[in-house]
Amino acid sequence: MNRPVSPLLHDYKPSAVKRPAKSKALQWFAVGLGIPLLALALITGLGTDDPQKTPPPTPIMTATGDEPLAISESPAAAPADTETAGAVATPVVIPELEPQFDKLVLTVGRGDTMEKMFRKHSLDIGTLMSIAQLDEAKQRFRKIKPGDVFEITHDQGRLISMYSALDLTSALQIERQDSGFAAEVIKRPIELRKRHAYGVIESSLFLSGTDAGLSDKIIMNVAGIFAWDVDFVLDIRSGDNYYVQFEEIWQDGEFVTDGEIIAAEFNNNGRTIQAIRFKDENDRSDYFTPEGDSVRKAFIRNPVDFTRISSNFNPNRRHPILNTIRAHRGVDYAAPRGTPIKAAGDGKVIYRGTKSGYGKAVILQHGGNITTLYAHMSGYAAKARIGSRVRQGQTIGYVGATGLATANHLHYEYRLNGVHRNPRTVSLPEAEPIAEKYRAQFLATAEPILRELEQFKRTRVASIAYGSQ
Repeated sequence: MNRPVSPLLHDYKPSAVKRPAKSKALQWFAVGLGIPLLALALITGLGTDDPQKTPPPTPIMTATGDEPLAISESPAAAPADTETAGAVATPVVIPELEPQFDKLVLTVGRGDTMEKMFRKHSLDIGTLMSIAQLDEAKQRFRKIKPGDVFEITHDQGRLISMYSALDLTSALQIERQDSGFAAEVIKRPIELRKRHAYGVIESSLFLSGTDAGLSDKIIMNVAGIFAWDVDFVLDIRSGDNYYVQFEEIWQDGEFVTDGEIIAAEFNNNGRTIQAIRFKDENDRSDYFTPEGDSVRKAFIRNPVDFTRISSNFNPNRRHPILNTIRAHRGVDYAAPRGTPIKAAGDGKVIYRGTKSGYGKAVILQHGGNITTLYAHMSGYAAKARIGSRVRQGQTIGYVGATGLATANHLHYEYRLNGVHRNPRTVSLPEAEPIAEKYRAQFLATAEPILRELEQFKRTRVASIAYGSQ
């Protein structure tokens, strides 16, 4: 059959097969499945330190519009140096532990040396030789005494550090460094706390103070402050009372010791004596009345803490050894051998040695043509040499029975222009009042202290009155 042929040429292509449209639900299902898997892959990657134990990348179904579903790797498996890399695993850093060293406390005993203690505890002697060259350590080691404490940190005998208290407010600290050892004197902070106390005397100041909870140190300081006006052996009466404001020293939250008395009042046989502490620019303490007069005299009545007066000033006394009438131109204070003898006033040592029947004796020259003599000593204080100056209350010797003496005691004489006077009754010159340049400062400081003292007294009076009801 002759069929007509079309003049147009056609490239014949079969028509494309129409595919069914993908379900939108399937696409969202794939997305929902992929997100949890991605999170799981990230968590697993972050918690794994060993690359050999890292799980294989998790395939993620990704929906891309009308494109076929494709398989892609988890971002955790992507190379870290590509811009398309996902989260990078963070390594877990374990902190390096501090080295543990041994602790040792060395307490110096009688006859101990640093070398002996180091050898006893198997500490490195070479280290000791090294630190002994340091100036601070050298001074400390030369002055060690029984009871001193050294806190040591070491590594199998190899010294790491050393700590030793020098006094209440300072300590020696030695530390090992890369270049050797370093030593320094460091401060030990202290805290001062105020305390008040009240006491009534029935028989003695000491027993009264003990009942009031006062330490021996505070009791003796009270006696020392008022020693110029009150003879605590002969002058006190039953019913005498006193108020004290003093410091307590604390360190690291613990009580260490009692400090100085800030203020005190003593009521003796109807008279009231008050004393307030003042420190000058040289940190020297003294006690003054509220008006600024010194509570001390130029001389103290009793230059020794005695048990009794064994012999008074008596021009007609019969000598116990010579058995003849021989004037006793001083006062004898009976006291145990070795009791410290104090300078009665500021002065200069003009004699020290054995003086006939006086035995071992010291003579002091004071102002106003006054001299004092101290006899029958068992020994002398090292600083009380001929020509040296001494301060009132400074120890110059010790009680004994040298010379013409039957028992341990101090024989004390007071001479004015070479004439013997009775030390117990002579009118003693007053000490200088507070320096004029300090007067305003003292008065301003004393006012609040006296207010506190008066407040404490009112509290005590009210307490006593309430307790008697």
